[in-house]
Amino acid sequence: QLVESGGGLVQPGGSLTLSCAAPGWTLDYYAIAWFRQAPGKTREFVGGISLSLGITNYADSVKGRFTIFRDNAKNGVYLQMNSLQPEDTAVYYCAAALYGGRWSEDDMDYWGKGTLVTVSS
Repeated sequence: QLVESGGGLVQPGGSLTLSCAAPGWTLDYYAIAWFRQAPGKTREFVGGISLSLGITNYADSVKGRFTIFRDNAKNGVYLQMNSLQPEDTAVYYCAAALYGGRWSEDDMDYWGKGTLVTVSS
């Protein structure tokens, strides 16, 4: 399974970096996506990174503010979030898709349990 960390409370305009780890197995062959689910809303795609070239894809709502990168040496994938706003409040999930290629929930093979990000003053 995947394990997310780094969530917490941050003020509007602040930054936070989430981590996604895979204890006991390698992420080398997986594309990694981040999803989020805000209170009372359905889960939505935030962004993803391919397994080899590190090509990223982002939802329009976070483009220019969020950055996904991976550190293969540390077997981790990270979601750097800047200029956070209250509407970014959600539980953030990382998910892995073997070889990747698509970014829908149904295409993900493994999920983490999520980490809560709260943006509030």
